[in-house]
Amino acid sequence: VAADDGVMPQTKEAVDHARAAGVPIVVAINKSDLPNINPDKVKRQLNELGLMPEDWGGQTIMVPVSAKTGMGVDHLLEMLLLEAEILELRAKPSIRARGVVLESKLSPGRGSVATLLVRNGTLRLGDMVLCGLYFGKIRAMVDDKGKRIEEAPPATPVEVLGVQGVAEAGDEFFVVKDEKKARTLAALKQEEKRQEALK
Repeated sequence: VAADDGVMPQTKEAVDHARAAGVPIVVAINKSDLPNINPDKVKRQLNELGLMPEDWGGQTIMVPVSAKTGMGVDHLLEMLLLEAEILELRAKPSIRARGVVLESKLSPGRGSVATLLVRNGTLRLGDMVLCGLYFGKIRAMVDDKGKRIEEAPPATPVEVLGVQGVAEAGDEFFVVKDEKKARTLAALKQEEKRQEALK
């Protein structure tokens, strides 16, 4: 939430999405380096949305930050780690990878390129994945620094080549045993979507 703008319609939408997903909310109050801002006004507006700040006796962590100067970012990361520890969020790197599609596009010369965030397990080069309605074998993986990698552990964003279609952002992906299973699951999902569209 921008400290100078306060709660905007997109803030309310983000809060609604987080609540619908049943996930905890941590608020970064950005632009806190600007003069004449009123963080209490932002906290009051968020309180009206049912997000009571911790320093007011509530449960919601709110951290003043500045994307421009970097102020408060370390504290925000500490708070996120604390929240993950309290919730006992753990991933198992030894299982088959699963996660979410952040972005997907058709790239000239490269074909379908999907940016995936591994939530659990480890994604490896050569894995057969089902991404939303599409499947494919991972031919190449590039990390967030542009370096080619062979495996992506939990909490890693990675760009992959090999999926035979453009998945939608927000689609889930998971590694399947073989191509036959991937093809069957993709066909079932595509038929399901076609039936929905006909309704």
